[in-house]
Amino acid sequence: MTNYTPKTKQEQITLGEKLATKWNGGDIVLLKGDLGAGKTTLAKGIALGLGIKKEITSPTFTLMNVYELDSPVHGIKQFVHVDTYRMDSEEELIDIGLEDYMGDSETLCLIEWPEKLDVLIKDKKVITLELSHGENGRVIKETA
Repeated sequence: MTNYTPKTKQEQITLGEKLATKWNGGDIVLLKGDLGAGKTTLAKGIALGLGIKKEITSPTFTLMNVYELDSPVHGIKQFVHVDTYRMDSEEELIDIGLEDYMGDSETLCLIEWPEKLDVLIKDKKVITLELSHGENGRVIKETA
C-alpha cells in the first residue's frame, strides 16, 4: 500500500499526472471516497498525464466518457472515465458497453464509486485509490 498526501488541488492534479505514467493499457483504477473527496480532481490530473487536453468533467449523468489519446502512453490509446454515483443498476453500464473497455489492452478505465459494481469488476485486476480528507489536505491510499 502506498499513501499520498496532496495538500492542495494543484498537488492532487500533479499526483494524478504522475500516477497516469505508471499505469498500462488494460488497467482498471477504482476511485473510492466520499462526496467532495477529490475523485474528479484526481481524474483531471490522470487525464493530463495521458496527454488529454480536453476539459475532464465527471460523467455523473452520462455514466461514461471515452477520450481518445493523440499519442499512446504505456500502450494506452483511450481513457474511459466512469461515474456510478447515480447508477440504478450495474446493467446500465453493461448496456452502454463498459465491458468492452474493461481490461482492454489499449484502454485505461477509471471508475468513480466502484462500490456499486460487482459483476463487472469480479475477477479483474484492479488498482484501488481510496481518497479521504486529512488534517492538511487529502489522503490517498493506493492498493493493487
